Amino acid sequence: MFSAKEKIQRLLDKAGVTINGPHDFDIQVHNEKLYGRVLLGGSLALGESYIDGWWDAKNLDQFFHNILSAGLSEEFKLTWPTLLTFLKTYLFNLETPSRSFEVGQKHYDIGNDVYEAMLDKRLVYTCGYWAPSTDSTGSLQASSGQAERNLDEAQEAKLDLVCRKIGLKKSDRVLDIGCGWGSFLKFASETYGAKGTGVTVSKNQVALAKEVCQGLPIEILLQDYRDVKGSFDHIVSLGMFEHVGVKNYRTYMQKAHDLLKDGGLFLLHTIGVSQPLEFVDPWVEKYIFPNSILPAPVEVSKAMEGLFTIEDWHNFGADYDKTLMAWFENFDAAWPQLSAKYSDPSIPLRASKFYRMWKYYLLSFAGSFRARNLQLWQIVLSKRGVPGGYKSVR
Repeated sequence: MFSAKEKIQRLLDKAGVTINGPHDFDIQVHNEKLYGRVLLGGSLALGESYIDGWWDAKNLDQFFHNILSAGLSEEFKLTWPTLLTFLKTYLFNLETPSRSFEVGQKHYDIGNDVYEAMLDKRLVYTCGYWAPSTDSTGSLQASSGQAERNLDEAQEAKLDLVCRKIGLKKSDRVLDIGCGWGSFLKFASETYGAKGTGVTVSKNQVALAKEVCQGLPIEILLQDYRDVKGSFDHIVSLGMFEHVGVKNYRTYMQKAHDLLKDGGLFLLHTIGVSQPLEFVDPWVEKYIFPNSILPAPVEVSKAMEGLFTIEDWHNFGADYDKTLMAWFENFDAAWPQLSAKYSDPSIPLRASKFYRMWKYYLLSFAGSFRARNLQLWQIVLSKRGVPGGYKSVR
């Protein structure tokens, strides 16, 4: 009979990870109760025990890359936290109009100061586009500068990519579903001369977005997407579809169809997975994104049947690894200034539970994108097909 520690090590062997081993991705255990806790509680217990300081890994992102690449998450599908999360997801609509504001309150409203410190100068909270630039001869050139500089460039490249994909023109009216702090609409207005309306379920985002977009032809509303009214030349949704919920995908697509003018384009930018999920990761559900779940291609295509034509489906999920690592670098550097607000004064600076929770969130996601378990899609949709065919933009 194997002990709990031996069982965990046998699993970790598949990922090349050693308990208290010499590599930066090896797990360093500070509390021997960890093994039984993880066997019983799966991913939720793994994350909570990290927050509690029971274990560390010098390169947490690479630890997750290794264990996810080895498929170890499949070993913990029958724990109580996963079963309870599955039942909740299966039995209830977790993203009704009244519940849709919960993720705003629990995640996006934690404090604009965290996001201002972590994100790029435009406050874009979605994957950057780390495509190489070209010189006058057409040769590829590597990006230069520090992480903040590179992040700024990658996010501007992404915003411009979105504008080009929808063929944005001066005076076009754009709807941004899940507008965040107004980054896309501000860029589209200043760079392309567009007008826009943005909706979000976060009070903090509304307040700052109105300030950021002041003086521009942009309206920011605290509103569920189902309540939007009007007619728009184009629609974009960058990093919001993850909060819609499978039971509401058809409603979402129908609403976008009704709001979009016949000749317009709808760009859906979302994290996705290869196969439908039965439930969201219990730790992510509890600590980061309540009531959320990632879509699979079959679910997206099913939801848009008879409503939209797929013009383009672009996957640049590997770029999210770079984006998340840049976000963590910024967050980590800013933590001494943030800690007074987000820490318990009795807890040492780097042992703060908020710090460890946020680090775990950013670096576990980075490892998952690096392992290609998660993808990032930009899907361009039209109502009746683009006459003559859509010209793909990269």
